[in-house]
Amino acid sequence: MKFVVSSTELLSHLQLISRVINSKNTLPILDNFLFKLHNNELKVTASDLESTMETTLHIENVVEDGDIAIPAKLLTDTLKEFPEQPLTFIVNPENLDVEISWEKGKFNIPGASAEDFPAVPLIKEESKFEVDINPDALLDGITKTVFATADDELRPVMNGINIDFDTESAIFVASDAHKLVRYKRSDVHPSGAASFILPKKPANLLKALLAKEANDVAMAFDSKNASFTLTNFKLVCRLVEGTYPAYNSVIPTNNPNRLTIDRAELLNCVRRVSVCSNQASNLIKLKIDGNQLTVSAQDLDFSISAIERLSCQYEGDNMEIGFKSTFLSEILSNIESEEVVLELADPSRAGLVLPTTQVGEFDDTLMLLMPMMINA
Repeated sequence: MKFVVSSTELLSHLQLISRVINSKNTLPILDNFLFKLHNNELKVTASDLESTMETTLHIENVVEDGDIAIPAKLLTDTLKEFPEQPLTFIVNPENLDVEISWEKGKFNIPGASAEDFPAVPLIKEESKFEVDINPDALLDGITKTVFATADDELRPVMNGINIDFDTESAIFVASDAHKLVRYKRSDVHPSGAASFILPKKPANLLKALLAKEANDVAMAFDSKNASFTLTNFKLVCRLVEGTYPAYNSVIPTNNPNRLTIDRAELLNCVRRVSVCSNQASNLIKLKIDGNQLTVSAQDLDFSISAIERLSCQYEGDNMEIGFKSTFLSEILSNIESEEVVLELADPSRAGLVLPTTQVGEFDDTLMLLMPMMINA
């Protein structure tokens, strides 16, 4: 196996797929990149068994095809020190040593047999569901929901993003039982109805790839695995097995109290006031009286408190409700409109946080936050 490749181009591809590799792997071979060179196409693969990422580079200067596994961290750390220049890779098929040479020098690293690298899972043809999706739609769906996923070993279905398809739209949902985000995208038109739960790690891996993608993403999945094919990258991941809870049933529909306020002003206020909240509960109180919102917090253990008043537009009965400040800050940080609407029923029921204007013409964002009990 012998070929010549650009140092910076190879590094940019390897850095993206290296994110799939765990710091501690159950199989030593997973500490490596798998290089496969055939017909001027270099395919490099990284895996942690649950998720597998592939990237493809077109190589002009190929002397001999072949396969080899190369230590991932050693290779990327070395490539970071090179300016842009051609590198020549030569693999000794007998001892699997890899020689990487450039104009002024060379270094040798040990390789491993490509046969030891785990195979990429295949999507079953008989149960495969396929849809082409705009990269911006997929990126927005992941970005707006992944922060709301849980870390719950007892309920693994809550640890991913539930993606529902019907013939008119794609709906992305995430919840940790305290907060819930539902993001609907109406410019996706699948051939039928289907759903799957995308784990958190591959969702974050996709975020890094989609930001630079210009073409539609070919998505395919069955009951166990999903694949996402981009222009130069492919991600295959194992799905979270199980049935996602009926999220629509927990979204309150009758919310007579409606508060409209500047999003950034409220977010900054919550951040300031929450400094004085109890470290265990992070409770802050929102008291609405006419067109004035009073945000307060206190920690009796340390005799500290904070209070701030904001102007708002309010329709409804005066009320006081408590929220966990960290959750409210997360929700406000992931809404893009200048103003937000808080729809409330009473202090014991979930509140809805909605953007006053949806950013895109195909967007529909809804965020829900469970209240906290306010001690008398």
